[in-house]
Amino acid sequence: MTEIALTPATEIALNALVASKNNVRRIKPGVSVEDLAEDIARRGLLQSLTVHAVLDENRELTATYAVTAGGRRLAALKQLVAEGRLAEDALIPCIIRDNSIETEDSLAENVMREALHPLDQFRAFKALAETENLSIEEIAARFFVSPQVVRQRLKLAAASLKLLEVYESEKLTLDQLMAFCVTGDHARQELVYEQIRQGYNSEPYHIRRLITEGAVKGNDRRVLFVGSEAYEAAGGITLRDLFSEDGGGWYQDVALLDRLATEMLASESKAIAAEGWKWVETAIQFPYGHLNGLTRLSSVPAPVTADEQERYDTALAEYSALSEDYEDAEELPEEIDQRMGELEAVMAEIDERPALYNSSEIGHAGVFVSIEHDGRLRIERGFVRAEERPALRAASAGTEAQQGSTIGHDAGAADAATSANIDEPEELETASRLSDRLVAELTAHRTLALREAVAESPDTALLAMTHALVLKTFYRFAGSDTCLEVEVRSASLASQAPEIGDTDLAARMDQRQARWQGMLPTNPGDLWAALVDFDPDSLAGLFAFCVAQSVNAVEMPHIRRTRELCHAGHIAAHVGLDMTRHWKPEAKSFFSKVTKAQILSIIREVKGDAHAQMIDYLKKADMAVEAERLMAGSNWLPDPLKAVQDTASAKPAPFAETLPQVGTDPAADADEEDAGGVELPAFLTEALAQSAGHAVAAE
Repeated sequence: MTEIALTPATEIALNALVASKNNVRRIKPGVSVEDLAEDIARRGLLQSLTVHAVLDENRELTATYAVTAGGRRLAALKQLVAEGRLAEDALIPCIIRDNSIETEDSLAENVMREALHPLDQFRAFKALAETENLSIEEIAARFFVSPQVVRQRLKLAAASLKLLEVYESEKLTLDQLMAFCVTGDHARQELVYEQIRQGYNSEPYHIRRLITEGAVKGNDRRVLFVGSEAYEAAGGITLRDLFSEDGGGWYQDVALLDRLATEMLASESKAIAAEGWKWVETAIQFPYGHLNGLTRLSSVPAPVTADEQERYDTALAEYSALSEDYEDAEELPEEIDQRMGELEAVMAEIDERPALYNSSEIGHAGVFVSIEHDGRLRIERGFVRAEERPALRAASAGTEAQQGSTIGHDAGAADAATSANIDEPEELETASRLSDRLVAELTAHRTLALREAVAESPDTALLAMTHALVLKTFYRFAGSDTCLEVEVRSASLASQAPEIGDTDLAARMDQRQARWQGMLPTNPGDLWAALVDFDPDSLAGLFAFCVAQSVNAVEMPHIRRTRELCHAGHIAAHVGLDMTRHWKPEAKSFFSKVTKAQILSIIREVKGDAHAQMIDYLKKADMAVEAERLMAGSNWLPDPLKAVQDTASAKPAPFAETLPQVGTDPAADADEEDAGGVELPAFLTEALAQSAGHAVAAE
């Protein structure tokens, strides 16, 4: 066996080295050279350069050598010379090779080397942090990566040893390992691994779902209200995903979160109760329709102070100027966008100033305190329950009587009036002697005459009908306050669709109801006078709202409503109802409630067979999530939603609802679960290239 002889390194002056034209790796000058130069300055050159002698035109040796392997290191050394940190004739260790195999050497050097396994990188960073006590920032500075990359590597290195062994044996992908590392609980990691190993679905999104099962997402109203700092200070555990956008993470201790939110609501309610309200109810979220059957006290907006008006005008002027300056910009600069948001907040604070209520009435009404979907405190003041209305009316009547008693009366005039009316009891007694039948006959004539008068006065008819509808809609126990014999019913939609209260549609209807309710008097006996003072557009808008509340287009198989549903179709076509604006197929509201076969049929119809085959192996819950993702933006509707809009050609509505400009507390809930995959090898690809370049780069 022939003994192998290795070529020893020879020191050659740096100014005698040039880049080879036969290097198989083509790299633009200057790529990553600065970082490599800093690394060489810190730790020296870790690998010799491979060179060959440069020949002149006569094929004679010159004093120059071309670098076949190590072109980037050569560029970094030249960079140090240019910065005055290295002598231009510094001796560089080089291996001189035969000119005849120059291209072959360059190819072999790049092809035969093997990149460092990612797990070795993770463990190396962990060793630097634990044995050398280097901080994340120090490690990032030494290897020219961001601190986030270091945190990601340390997180992966801290995974369960069992998972790391499986990953090393290539039975687990990097994306899957990253999904497991959402939690640092090794027992939880291994439990979920056994679930996916014995199951059918091992996609990263499914692993994340199993890891975070039972936790609350970071955009939950409770999290936004309580705050992550208070939650963690109370001992709560938060799961964070360092490898993708996690929406604020997952909060594991739901019971703790509920307790903290409830305690904060109770604290807020004490200050509100001090205003004098009879009752204050608190809840994290009240069910849809919790205001049904309640009336609301009349209120007026708090007056704007001179200081508030000045702040408002200043903010509006600056906001308008910024809007004009960036009118044509496709995207606002970050600082401008932030400033405009601050100005909007200033104006909103003044626009949404609290309402003022009569101090004599608030003792008969109450307040609902809950949490908005975005974590803000929601306060709904001034609601009166049915059993509290008599006391409120008595209090209002007492206030009016007290105000009337302040008017002086002349004693003589009073005596004269008494003397003049001395025969009045006899007249009343005579009138009361009329028989019941005669009274009925006479009032029948009056009723007929009144009908004719109303028939000849459409405005009065609209007023009277609106009055009756408002009584039925807003004053549930005041039906006897109208002479119109009309029945108004409003079907409860929550019994058919329990989650309908969380939709944007429900929030908008609640907002309308709150605005109208704020314009109506507490006492139904005062309603007629209030409606008489309404302008025509407002009266028409209130009429439309009350009529809308009685619409029922719910289709139930066990109840035959053919003609009613046909009429609903005519109304839908007349107003141009487009359900694609109000509904979209989601996992929670639709796909989880149909069969797998139906899901696949819908996907084939809209997206084609290829997409259906991509998810046909999934279990029902995961298939529903993937179907929602695939159908996003498709504007697809199931047949029951198509039926009410294809009956006839759409026509514009005769008038639009006009809402009075009064304050309200809008409600809108949105909570979607992200079930998509994770794309991250970017941090690892960059890290592999850089660390390989620092240690053994040979370009």
